[in-house]
Amino acid sequence: MHQAVELFIQDLAVIMLVAGVVTLIFHRFKQPVVLGYIVAGAIIGPHTPPFSLITDQHTIQILAELGVIFLLFSLGLEFSLKKLGKVGATAFVTALAEITLMLWIGYEIGVYFGWKTMDAVFLGAMLAVSSTTIIVKALDELGMKHERFAQLIFGILIVEDVLAIGMIALLSGIATSGSVDAGDAAITIGKLVLFMIVALVLGILIVPRLLDYVARFHSKEMLLVTVLGLCFGFCLLVMKLNYSVALGAFIIGAVMAESRHLYRIEHLIEPIRDMFSAIFFVAIGLLFNPAILAQYWLPITLITLAVVIGKVLSCSLGTFLSGHDGRTSMRVGMGLAQIGEFSFIIAALGVSLKVTSDFLYPTVVAVSAMTTLLTPYLIKLADPLSARLATAMPDKMSAVFGMYSSWLGSLQPQGDRAALSRIIRQILMQVIVNLALVAAVFIVAAYFADSLGRSMASWVADPEIQKAVVWGGALVLSLPFLIATYRKLQALSMLLAEIGVKPELAGSHSRGVRRVIAEVIPVVSIIGIMLMMAALSSRILPPTKLLILVLIGAAGLVLLLWQRLVKLHSKLQIALHETLEQPPDEKK
Repeated sequence: MHQAVELFIQDLAVIMLVAGVVTLIFHRFKQPVVLGYIVAGAIIGPHTPPFSLITDQHTIQILAELGVIFLLFSLGLEFSLKKLGKVGATAFVTALAEITLMLWIGYEIGVYFGWKTMDAVFLGAMLAVSSTTIIVKALDELGMKHERFAQLIFGILIVEDVLAIGMIALLSGIATSGSVDAGDAAITIGKLVLFMIVALVLGILIVPRLLDYVARFHSKEMLLVTVLGLCFGFCLLVMKLNYSVALGAFIIGAVMAESRHLYRIEHLIEPIRDMFSAIFFVAIGLLFNPAILAQYWLPITLITLAVVIGKVLSCSLGTFLSGHDGRTSMRVGMGLAQIGEFSFIIAALGVSLKVTSDFLYPTVVAVSAMTTLLTPYLIKLADPLSARLATAMPDKMSAVFGMYSSWLGSLQPQGDRAALSRIIRQILMQVIVNLALVAAVFIVAAYFADSLGRSMASWVADPEIQKAVVWGGALVLSLPFLIATYRKLQALSMLLAEIGVKPELAGSHSRGVRRVIAEVIPVVSIIGIMLMMAALSSRILPPTKLLILVLIGAAGLVLLLWQRLVKLHSKLQIALHETLEQPPDEKK
């Protein structure tokens, strides 16, 4: 035990001492510190002669995982949900364009070099997703993390991470069966989106209030321990659900960003984040193998060029098509031109499933290292390059781009139309959140049905009655959200009926037609929602007779407790709104 601790301290001392010396040199020559960390890792790594200075790489990799958690947690603290909402359309369009193009480019490169089909497929997936940790560190070093283009980049990275998890599910299916089930992939992505919505809503309702209570004791230690406990606890939950720990760290960070004690939390986390993020980047350098670089220099060079050019083009174009100016689009494209941690995850998946060749993992690590080295310079180069392109662009092409921007701006609703569009979006968002909470209740009930049945066995022996009790309990818990959904759909139907049914078309029947539309749409929607609930809980759905009894009982509760259920949901909605709108305390 003593020897193991001594070796661990030795490894940590070597990492920090070498990283400190190298980063001082990099800082002296005004180079990004993140590059110094990677170079330090290469210097002390097992692939650099004459011998490795690290005795236990496995422990270092675990510490590097902590670096990923703290980096993504810090990003979540700085990126509120309101900011995510502002860049949502741009993030989705750009991420989709980038991933589609890079999947195709990576596959074609693998085919060009005569690699196995699986190597080509996995290479495309590895090139598709940019590195959140590397970008965050590079933007932080350059002092650009709070600029508009950086917020767009962070939004794109979030969408990328969600799509990357879907890709991992697809790749697992392809690797094991040789084909992919689109239905399974859609279900996987749907569950992920559902989890994110529920985690954010429940987290914002609970976590800021818990932090308020802890902060009353005016103890930095208590607040820090509570924050770390919530962070690691939520990351553990996410891992148990087979999702990315990086995604979990970001979500819990975004939840805590809505706390009024945000600045205190950031101040407490900052030194811990800096320490573990340094170890993360050193760990990337440890994987750098000069021998692989020499043997596969041509594929590595070609892949590196493909990553930089492909991502700059796809991300810049996607951002421009979403309505942003050329300078911002170029800065976004240049900032996303690298690969990182998700590429390693996908590479490790191929190795664990034994479907990729041995050279692919170190090749991707080399490409990641090279693109990481280029990232700060590409971000700095974005402004002069965009200015030069604007000067060199023919007048006709510039006029076409200007017409596109004007046309896109004309599509934006103005005045009353803008207000109406905003109301409709708010109603739809509230409906989606309520339905997500209903779906989560029934999924959780189905998951714990067996254990709940065993706990009821002493007083309810019949398994069918046990199902009815569990399903009925889930329905009762869902009633506030179902009633709120019905009322929101009713309001939306009345609004759409008022807009869509014109007196010049319906004449004297306008009022009657509007009333029919306002009544029919909510009823049909609720029937569809009930069918969705039955599908989600098919495993615990009771027999028809018991189901009818449960529904009759639920209907009776609705009639008796309608006003109370409406007030309960209103209180939850007000609490959520107040948490999102409250400003953080002043920086201390």
